[in-house]
Amino acid sequence: MKKSKLVMPVLKWVGGKRQLLPEIKKYMPTISKNITYYEPFVGGGAVLFDMQPNKAVINDVNHDLIDVYRVIKDNVEDLITELKKEKYANTSEAFYQIRELDRKPNEFNKLTGVQKAARILYLNKTCYNGLYRVNSVGEFNSPFGRYKNPNIINDVGLRAVSKYFNDNNITFLSGDFESALKGIKKGSVVYFDPPYAPISKTSNFTGYNESGFGLDEQTRLRNLCDKLTEKGVHILLSNSDCEMIRTLYSDESKYKIIQVKAKRTINSVASSRGEISEVLITNNV
Repeated sequence: MKKSKLVMPVLKWVGGKRQLLPEIKKYMPTISKNITYYEPFVGGGAVLFDMQPNKAVINDVNHDLIDVYRVIKDNVEDLITELKKEKYANTSEAFYQIRELDRKPNEFNKLTGVQKAARILYLNKTCYNGLYRVNSVGEFNSPFGRYKNPNIINDVGLRAVSKYFNDNNITFLSGDFESALKGIKKGSVVYFDPPYAPISKTSNFTGYNESGFGLDEQTRLRNLCDKLTEKGVHILLSNSDCEMIRTLYSDESKYKIIQVKAKRTINSVASSRGEISEVLITNNV
């Protein structure tokens, strides 16, 4: 199947990989029609939408995000129609009215799947710095962004992503990264883009989900990579360039660590934006 240049992320996402794609593609194994591609931390989907595999399993712990993708696949025209309604205006009043719906369970639970997806897309495009952030009880709490002309209704992009989802064998999951790989077969390809390890004790940002992703989770991910390597599964992993990650993947008989430079424009702290070192990690399969 020929790739479509119109298929690209429809959401801004912390840690998005669009500008790192040239480096990622250097180390990504060839994905033929018979190979299943897995992405257990799909986020904004920059790598998925660039690769456009015929068969893929995508997962994210953020069930609201996965529900957006399901709606784009099954109800894209209804979604576009919903986003054109006046209540999704680029004003502070409209923004906070839409944002506070998850603080009103009686109202929020009455929303349709299309309305919930439209809410996420609208808030993502109009909130400050494109930062998807929830508080400890799962309420969206990023402030209004005050952008002059945000692209709230990207109908061309939404339709292109919907067509890609419908023309191919894409499985949507929302849960733990390890459970997303149950039944994986030898020769499959996995791209891991987990919440990054902090490069300092004060930089651990976990706002995009309520659980966080500390040393225990990073170690569990490495242990999973060990098992997948033994099984003959191809792995490519992104993470921060820090002592923790370099130590976890220090076994040169299994892994190769490649340093890359990335520019970060979406971050909760202004000083954390700009060019930083990251790593890509491949396994010897």
